[in-house]
Amino acid sequence: MQSIVSVRRILGLAVALVLVLSMQAFIGAGRAEAAPGPSFTNPVVDVPNSADPTLVYHAGFYYYVATTWSSQVVMRKSPTIAGLRAAPEQVVVSTGGSTMWAPHLEMIDGRWYLYYSVEQGSAARRTHVAQSAGSDPMGPYTVRGILDLMPNQGWAIDAAPLRLNGNLYMTFSAFAGDGLQSLYIAPMTNPWTAGAHGTRISAPTLSWETQNGAVNEGSFALQRNGRTFLTYSASHCNGPNYKIGMLEYTGANPLQMSSWTKAANPLFQRSDANGVYGPGHHSFFTSPDGTETWIAYHANDSASDGCGTTRTTRVQRISWNANGTPNLGVPVATTTVLAGPSGEPNLAPVAIRNRHSGLCLDDYEFGTQPGAEVRQWTCNSETVQDWYLTDLGNGYFAISNLYSGLCLDDYEFGTQPGAEVRQWTCNNQNVQQWRITDAGGGYSTIVNRHSGLCLDNYNFGTQPGAEIRQWTCLNNAAQQWTLA
Repeated sequence: MQSIVSVRRILGLAVALVLVLSMQAFIGAGRAEAAPGPSFTNPVVDVPNSADPTLVYHAGFYYYVATTWSSQVVMRKSPTIAGLRAAPEQVVVSTGGSTMWAPHLEMIDGRWYLYYSVEQGSAARRTHVAQSAGSDPMGPYTVRGILDLMPNQGWAIDAAPLRLNGNLYMTFSAFAGDGLQSLYIAPMTNPWTAGAHGTRISAPTLSWETQNGAVNEGSFALQRNGRTFLTYSASHCNGPNYKIGMLEYTGANPLQMSSWTKAANPLFQRSDANGVYGPGHHSFFTSPDGTETWIAYHANDSASDGCGTTRTTRVQRISWNANGTPNLGVPVATTTVLAGPSGEPNLAPVAIRNRHSGLCLDDYEFGTQPGAEVRQWTCNSETVQDWYLTDLGNGYFAISNLYSGLCLDDYEFGTQPGAEVRQWTCNNQNVQQWRITDAGGGYSTIVNRHSGLCLDNYNFGTQPGAEIRQWTCLNNAAQQWTLA
């Protein structure tokens, strides 16, 4: 018995050391201003829902949407770029159309808007818009209708808003009278209503814009130091020469083509050496600490691939030229290991294991909706048992599940012993803040800030599916957890 106790004590000290080192990493990651996130390789999202990506960073998470080839808009959510690949897809809008392309996610005046191209029956492909009920990018969303961007309910795709000179505009792609698929811009009276039909600001007339077909589409604004750049995809996606070009706003009236100056050469194009073909239809996002600009784009692995489901989403950091223009660089190979964006939590997810039951905290039945259950289950390597601990800098941590993207939550703001614990959309409220305290022997207690109660193996369960609740802190084995 003496030797068994000694072995257990040694193992406990080892776990305690791991926990201490992990906590130091959590704290360091939360406070470092230029620490890179977890490394990754492209693609960050694989087929099939991985073309025409929009990626934004908001309140501790990345939110990702892309073409689905179905009637639904789905979204992924992850605290790190590296975690996007395994993040679940959640339906956020049912479009009512036959196919949905190129969703664009943008916050305007405190609400999120999804702009997406839809075909309904034999009608022209047009841009639809949905509005969030609040500040959560996951919604819920209300479909606002179709943007009237072209005469006679004409074809208009790849819409992306632009704020300029205090006004809101919508940039998009449409066909002109000369048959060229061109870039257009329209004034907006509000995020879901066009004030007038669009006017053309760019046509595919340069040689590098007309390979495999003459196309300008997929516009996205990039603004820095008082300058406005409108990047776009050029040439046809059916071939390997799909690429990114750029306009700069240099005039007085955004609705006039003369106010936009086109760069003579593309900014981003195929790299045969790196095995990347047709890179385009992109978005830009900022690193969590605001110091870096990144591009998300789709590309193919083969020169023979085209516009279909072979395209995957890749990301990489961009830089800036001495003259103030963006430098997108060269698309990197899928074998290149990249450091994550600066300011990400540079840590691996942990398993949270109960001392009494020996079971792990689990996103029960693979829930992805707010209110998803948390229970205990036999410890395994699945992402439903992977939890990120994010240091909030105030003595508390947010605990988010890698699979669901949701945060551990004092459900319905309970304050009595037996209060439920579930998962909910991460919101940084006190009900989602947990104090992690060393309980000795390599174990910790996990206390909710709002309730003051401890995370508890309810009724001392020992079988898979055992309940998790909160209870008055007693520091017994049912309230002690390893995090490793």
